[in-house]
Amino acid sequence: MVSALVLSAVVLSAATALFCLVYRPWHLRWGAMPHELKRSMPGDGELFVSSFTATRAITVAARPDDVWPWLVQIGFGRAGWYSYDWLDNLGRPSADRIIPELQSIAAGDWVPMSGKVDERTAFRVAAFEPDRSLLWTKPDSTWSWVLEPIDEHHTRVVSRLRCHHDATTLLGVVGIFLMEFGDFPMFRKLLLNLRQRSEGLSAARAKEAQGGFR
Repeated sequence: MVSALVLSAVVLSAATALFCLVYRPWHLRWGAMPHELKRSMPGDGELFVSSFTATRAITVAARPDDVWPWLVQIGFGRAGWYSYDWLDNLGRPSADRIIPELQSIAAGDWVPMSGKVDERTAFRVAAFEPDRSLLWTKPDSTWSWVLEPIDEHHTRVVSRLRCHHDATTLLGVVGIFLMEFGDFPMFRKLLLNLRQRSEGLSAARAKEAQGGFR
């Protein structure tokens, strides 16, 4: 009995150390460079004191104007989230094309996370600069995007998610658990599919410019 308790304690301690020292630092800054972690992003310091901040980034072989159309149409009931559709889009495939009617954007527009749309369950567009930056907000979250050209054919996509959770409530604890363990796989998949779609659009435009669609 004692041995089993000791073994359980050792396993729990090892798992906790692995999470705190390896997994958490990795997932909170996946793909981001040191200067990107330190840089100011839209929404920083606004609305609340963050208890969870993740800055993630990816390099895309496309111009910012090939990334932007995919970004602005994101949302449940819109183009989807380019992630695991069976989880965040009721099994409906995320769009693999630019949807013209979803390209208009204005401050205050909803960015739904689910079929329920209100201040607690959906983001709103708070600010944007076409082909450059976008900020979504909720009372307890900000999610910002910056598109920075590296050269004529490559863009750095940097995204920062900030949240505030009250660890003294059950809802807050559930929120912490979901962000620490559920957020990263979805976010990573979004970034990878955003890259794939953007690069596909870039290649199609290049082919068209060369007369490939005559």
